[in-house]
Amino acid sequence: MNSSVSTSPPGIRDSQPSTTASIQQELASHTVGVSLRSVTKKYGSFTAVENISLDIPAGSYTCLLGPSGCGKTTTLRMIAGHEEITSGDLYIGDRRVNDLPPAKRNTSMMFQSYALFPHKTVCENVDFGLKMKNLPKEERTRRVNEMLEIVGLTKFADRKPNKLSGGQQQRAALARALVTRPQVLLLDEPLSALDENLRVRTRSELRRLQKEFGMTFIQVTHGQDEAFALSDRIVVMDHGRIDQIGTPDEIFATPASRFVARFVGDNNLFVGKVTNVAADHTHHTQQMIRLEVDRLGTFLCHGQAADIGMMAACCVRSDCMQMLPYPPVDPTVPNQLTARVVAIEFTGYITRVSLLAEATGEEITYKVRSHDWHLNLAEEGQLITLTWTPENCIFLPH
Repeated sequence: MNSSVSTSPPGIRDSQPSTTASIQQELASHTVGVSLRSVTKKYGSFTAVENISLDIPAGSYTCLLGPSGCGKTTTLRMIAGHEEITSGDLYIGDRRVNDLPPAKRNTSMMFQSYALFPHKTVCENVDFGLKMKNLPKEERTRRVNEMLEIVGLTKFADRKPNKLSGGQQQRAALARALVTRPQVLLLDEPLSALDENLRVRTRSELRRLQKEFGMTFIQVTHGQDEAFALSDRIVVMDHGRIDQIGTPDEIFATPASRFVARFVGDNNLFVGKVTNVAADHTHHTQQMIRLEVDRLGTFLCHGQAADIGMMAACCVRSDCMQMLPYPPVDPTVPNQLTARVVAIEFTGYITRVSLLAEATGEEITYKVRSHDWHLNLAEEGQLITLTWTPENCIFLPH
């Protein structure tokens, strides 16, 4: 194996500008969006996907994000045509494709395992889809050579998959998926088999290809870092339903539910009763909400859809807290609590601190730059005060 290739950033470094531009123009000219309208998928009495509606814009990179069993892979397979829809409608562009087989949908699927034919060379693997479409041999050869050039595998065209590194196999699978000029590329956790360093390099090249070709990419992932790095929009799913749709920044900074807050971004959640709701004059679309949390105190938070007397929650990101000495200067001030340090984990740039709320035993996470943590001089077993601003306290009505 050529170690210099497997350790280099994969992607389009060897492609000719004219080749890339030609394919880019061809793909962008017929890219389309995808629409799911009240789509449900059942397996007997079990509902895997329940009544979801989703519009994915043409030329966008969308990630379906969620834990195992949330319905994201089933949704992707329904778009591909590998699973039948129980009810609802699926459109690719302006075509209703519920009853069309996968080969008629003009989509291409890149599987988690890459699904390369072990007995075929890289060239033969990439050529397979074109051969099934009965394209002339001259046209197939031209397209395969162009695509191998774009993904940097020209030198490896005659190798079998077992003679390639994980990153090279991933690029071969991508070339095979793109060579048929699909309108939509579907990716089922395509980076999960790679080690961390290669995963980071490969996802940047994947995003670059998507931008250059202007294609619609829809990817399934359970990794929030991957979704944040790749997406224009993220669709967070839970128990077969869509919990939130938004840009990476919106999902990270303003989770819409307790599930999203727990799943994304080391948020600390507190449950209490709404005792006051007022207009927030600094954020005209938001309310200033007072939440009384049993034994912990009064928390002021920003949000919407709050009614006095309702039980709800708020969340504070672990990196948006401030650690101060104990005891607090004024224990009646909102948005503060007393906690005890139970573990300190140095992870490099960031130090992660695990704490227990002194009044309730509730687990709390605090993150800080390692350089700044050394200035705190807090130790395991020590009592400290945690505080935060209302702007960093997000109201969660459900």
